Amino acid sequence: MSTLTLLVVVLLVLVTVLVVGAVVYAVHRRPSLNAPVMAGIATVAALAAVLALIVAAGGGGA
Repeated sequence: MSTLTLLVVVLLVLVTVLVVGAVVYAVHRRPSLNAPVMAGIATVAALAAVLALIVAAGGGGA
């Protein structure tokens, strides 16, 4: 595993923790968002957007 790959993985893990933390905080602050399905969809959508940005920045690699 190259250093660049390792750094991308670490960055992805940190962003995942930040996104999940933000969703948990939002659900905690706004009881109307307390539906677990809504929180799950928001988390998955945010992670998909971050992953799409990483893949696009990497040239779409295959």
